[in-house]
Amino acid sequence: MKSPRNKTIDTPLSEGARWLDRCLRPAGPVTRAEVLDRTLLGDCLELLPLLPEGLAELLIADPPYNLRKDYGELRFTPMDEAAYLDYTRRWLDLALPRLTASASLYVCCDWRCSAAVQRALAERCVVRSRITWQREKGRGAAKNWKNAMEDIWFATVGEDYYFDLEAVKLRRRVLAPYRSGGAPKDWREDGEGKYRLTCPGNFWDDLTVPYWSMAENTAHPTQKSEKLLAKLILASSRPGDTVLDPFLGSGSSSVTAKKLGRHYVGIERNPRYCLWAEQRLERAETDKRIQGYEDGVFRERNAGK
Repeated sequence: MKSPRNKTIDTPLSEGARWLDRCLRPAGPVTRAEVLDRTLLGDCLELLPLLPEGLAELLIADPPYNLRKDYGELRFTPMDEAAYLDYTRRWLDLALPRLTASASLYVCCDWRCSAAVQRALAERCVVRSRITWQREKGRGAAKNWKNAMEDIWFATVGEDYYFDLEAVKLRRRVLAPYRSGGAPKDWREDGEGKYRLTCPGNFWDDLTVPYWSMAENTAHPTQKSEKLLAKLILASSRPGDTVLDPFLGSGSSSVTAKKLGRHYVGIERNPRYCLWAEQRLERAETDKRIQGYEDGVFRERNAGK
């Protein structure tokens, strides 16, 4: 029995047929109209070649890290570094033709596979930055430093790309307000106190890993927060653009894209995760809230209204 406050989505396949039936299972090449705003059930290595070229303006990928991980019906077994690099090259080579010439890419990883991801991207794209974000609930280690960070590599297909700085500014509290001529200098004040809107850096310490009392939480073991995805989507796509995620998991990128007025195409091989993604997409039709992103502004962790 779950606590009444436990909002985790963990619907079993036996109870989720109506959501799973919404998923597309392509057996051959598909058109843009057929895949737009759909969840595709299958292996991205098999389904990416079936998608039309130039489909998406933004790719967000959260592939399996090179770790032993149980994904329910499926398990990922670690490879040696050369094999993981080849795996990364393989899925990138299938994904890149599905992007426009001005598209951006974000690829998630941890410190073990970060070098392989950067190398594979640099061979094919223009690498722009490495974002490092803080996991506030990392797992401790007896003989090592607690692993509390993950990386996201930002790259573009070419030199012509879109980036909206204003859309991703962070609201931060001002602890030592400075005045010039008696007027606030570079800060504002409202009913919540003194604050400034700061330019986003590539170290993010304002994210919360989804947990049991959050409406977006699922039983997926490596779920990213909608707030994290919102930063990527708002910075690197326009309303009406398409976001492609070849490792959809429980649907966070598609759900966030929908909430922000973008199209989406998500590929996931685990039927149960596809079910959860469709369940969340249905909710997003009436609930557009993204925790930590309010009134067009990103807020510091635990600083919501």
